[in-house]
Amino acid sequence: MTASVEDLSVAVAGGGVAGLATARALALNGAEVTVHEQAPAFAEVGAGLQISPNGMRALAALGLDEALRAVALPSQGARLVDGLSGRQIVAFAPRETTWLVHRARLIDVLKDGAEAAGALLRTGSRLSPDAEGADLLVGADGIRSAFRTAVDGGGEPSFSGQAAWRAIIRDPGGPPVTEVFLGPGRHLVSYPILGGFRNIVAAEDRADWTAEGWHHEDLPIALRAAFARFPDRVQRWLGEVEKVHIWGLFRHRVARRWADARRVLVGDAAHPTLPYLAQGANLALEDAVALARALAGPGREAYTAHRRDRAEAVVAAARANACRFHLSNPLVRQAAFAALRALDRVRPGAAGRQFDWVWEYDAATAPL
Repeated sequence: MTASVEDLSVAVAGGGVAGLATARALALNGAEVTVHEQAPAFAEVGAGLQISPNGMRALAALGLDEALRAVALPSQGARLVDGLSGRQIVAFAPRETTWLVHRARLIDVLKDGAEAAGALLRTGSRLSPDAEGADLLVGADGIRSAFRTAVDGGGEPSFSGQAAWRAIIRDPGGPPVTEVFLGPGRHLVSYPILGGFRNIVAAEDRADWTAEGWHHEDLPIALRAAFARFPDRVQRWLGEVEKVHIWGLFRHRVARRWADARRVLVGDAAHPTLPYLAQGANLALEDAVALARALAGPGREAYTAHRRDRAEAVVAAARANACRFHLSNPLVRQAAFAALRALDRVRPGAAGRQFDWVWEYDAATAPL
């Protein structure tokens, strides 16, 4: 990033992935940046993340890709598995590397990067959408964003009919492969992360409402019961779970307005997405790079127009996966699995290339 937004004072609401990445991006361009994190410390619920090639390109633009590689595992690919039989459906070899990382380690990388670029980080500090004193206010305050309400008018989310659990266990073995077990009305994703840990994300269809947000604890026995029919390997993992969080999955529309005279949205404040394409953190990293470019060039309107189209496409793809992962009709499930296997025999790797348009995107060079 060689352009400059010098003399611009920026206040960022939120010290998560979006807020810290944006702080780094703008500070590198000469802005005077302060991040306001209302929690007493920069901390995250224990969870893993997949930083796909598009996210790594954004980190490279921020000068943080090597720092991320030092705390992450390079994925060797992904496997889809029938959650009832344990039989592999299809495997995907990566065309480019996805990195498997603990969310807290990514936060550390971004926090250190923001401070090294000159940003001031404040904990226990809440930034109002009506705050004065800064030229630009950045709303990186997540799915319950006060900034989104101020800029875009909010909009009520709708319950997707699905709830998800997150857990991390000790598991020193196994190759760095993402495994997705598909069952009727439910699925489970697991992959190792650095330090001898394994990340588990599991979701099921349910009629009852579950509160949105990651900080709701559940009983491990409830998770085990929901996936009791899954293969022995899954049962061993779930038997190691000591602490688990659950949250309801809600559909949010992508914000129509991302900016006004003094405010701009990034990350989940602009485009909350279901976790079925592993793009929440990656989109946030893209936002940071694109916003810095736009402020140094064509302006916030260009950022809004370009990022909204991109986010809407990714969010829609994640919603489509939510249906594909939870097929309940036995005949439909087996037909879908057979079709994937047949496609892989005829065109090896083709099933995994349907999302190349997601992975190949580069926020540092995409036209604004």
